[in-house]
Amino acid sequence: MNKKAIVYLVGLTAFFGPFTQTIYTPMLPQIQEQYQTSEFVVNLTISVFVLGLALMQLVYGPLTDRMGRRKVLLPSVLVYIAASFGAALSSTIEGLVFFRAMQAVGIASGSVVATTVIGDLYEGKMRGRAMGTFQMLVTMGPVVGPVVGGFVGEAAGVNGVFWVLTVGGVLLWLTVYRLLPETKPETSGGERFSVRDFATVLQDRVGSSIVMLGFVQYFTFYQFLVFLPVLLTSTYGLSAAENGLVFLPMSLFLVVGSNLGGRLQERVQTRKLLILTTSLNVAATVLFFLLAGVSLPVLIAVISVFGLCLGLSLPVQTTMLADAFSHNRATAIGVYNFVRYMGMAAGPIIGTVFHRMGHRMEFLFAAVLFACVVLFAGRQFVRLRQAMQG
Repeated sequence: MNKKAIVYLVGLTAFFGPFTQTIYTPMLPQIQEQYQTSEFVVNLTISVFVLGLALMQLVYGPLTDRMGRRKVLLPSVLVYIAASFGAALSSTIEGLVFFRAMQAVGIASGSVVATTVIGDLYEGKMRGRAMGTFQMLVTMGPVVGPVVGGFVGEAAGVNGVFWVLTVGGVLLWLTVYRLLPETKPETSGGERFSVRDFATVLQDRVGSSIVMLGFVQYFTFYQFLVFLPVLLTSTYGLSAAENGLVFLPMSLFLVVGSNLGGRLQERVQTRKLLILTTSLNVAATVLFFLLAGVSLPVLIAVISVFGLCLGLSLPVQTTMLADAFSHNRATAIGVYNFVRYMGMAAGPIIGTVFHRMGHRMEFLFAAVLFACVVLFAGRQFVRLRQAMQG
């Protein structure tokens, strides 16, 4: 068994989630025109995908713990293929919304299974490095998706994007079927599932800290995604294409950081590394609030630091969860992913309230919330260390 090849394979399955989420965003105006519908309904095709990803984390986590990795991943990818095929043939916007939801139901297993398999295969410092490789692949999804979607959409239209996803899903299923072994330990996941399993994760010092950090990180990250274009247009007069270029450095630093975060765990204790990187995230958010209007280069530098530190912390979080929950690893990852997706959804909604106050208040609120969670996590880790020493 080539462990490194398996890491890339399961990382690819997780990549398909954010890749599918963003691949057709450049085509949203064309979708509205093609289906003769409102902007709200078009945006609904994105919202239902995120909602499906979030809810299915709570389903796939316990299933993966109890049934095994292959037994969950292979059928779920088949659902994704069927949904992509349906979306490609859909002639109504209602059909497209439905098949987008089913795409999410299918591909949502990718992240849970991937992190669980890596936890099965690796221990210690090598687990951290493997998680870094995995997170690097996942963070490439939203970076590559719009680029591929733009080229495919221009050449083959909206339906061509979904045909690409259908073919990609078939190739993914065949590769997983051929190359992915069952890694579930014989000693894990034998008990019957209970809702208390979710509570166990949230009551644990490590589990509660990482879940809350995951929420607030993505809450803040999606503030940048939603409100930064407004600032760039109003303050610096940039076009939509130029706005996209401003996001590119942050995206690239996010990918680089995800890879480096896995390697840094070999040199720095994970709890210290997590508090350090998330504290720098808070600092970058505060600096953005204070300096975003000074100049465009300063703005780009600040959001690049945010992206780098976010990337550095992500593999640390999944490594710590895999270490802390060896018997219900997938359930813990499922809870973590679910709460992260809730952060994605809550960020733009709550941020809108503060955005209306002006002066980038949504970022100040995010920074304060973020700082409170980092302090909470720091205290939990101190108490954990004291309990272990006592």
